[in-house]
Amino acid sequence: MTPEQLMESQSLKKSIREQAHANRQAQPDKEPLSQAICEKFTSLPEFAASRTVMVYIDVRTEVRTRQNLPSLLTSGKRIVVPYCRTDGQLELFLLEDMDELAIGMYKILEPKVELRELPSKQVDVKEIDLIMVPGVAFDLNGARMGHGFGYYDKLLEHARSDTPLVALAFECQIFPEIPTQSHDIFMDKIITEKAIYQGKGR
Repeated sequence: MTPEQLMESQSLKKSIREQAHANRQAQPDKEPLSQAICEKFTSLPEFAASRTVMVYIDVRTEVRTRQNLPSLLTSGKRIVVPYCRTDGQLELFLLEDMDELAIGMYKILEPKVELRELPSKQVDVKEIDLIMVPGVAFDLNGARMGHGFGYYDKLLEHARSDTPLVALAFECQIFPEIPTQSHDIFMDKIITEKAIYQGKGR
């Protein structure tokens, strides 16, 4: 990619990210739509087949997942949630009870600090059989755009190649095409309130 093409791609990404944020902010009925999207996720054959499932905890205007955590905890699966370390790395935490979560910095619901170092609570990404992925914008090939910090990209690079990556999004976050680079990771599926899109995956 030439420097000019790279600049053009970054400019397009910036405008898509801004548009997607605005769309998501303006999305009405987030609670019932999120509920419907989460129900589709737990109805997937990939969910039925998995033993250990990673679920993100929503922040700001993302598809809301927290209302589904209590029922996931009774599903017979090992439920794992990610949290961000101060150095920007995502770590994985085995969640067994809603009481293990607390409102942390930036008003984000996350695992209690005093539990994070317990060996029984630490999970390696290679143990995960199904990964739920948040994002700002997606396209119909399964390309994903995050906040631009690369937290999830770094984590997903180390996931097993046979672990499905399933993104949750509102329909307003789907774009015809997102500029990608060779290192970008594509989703296997994207679930919205209207459809389940088949991405090209890894």
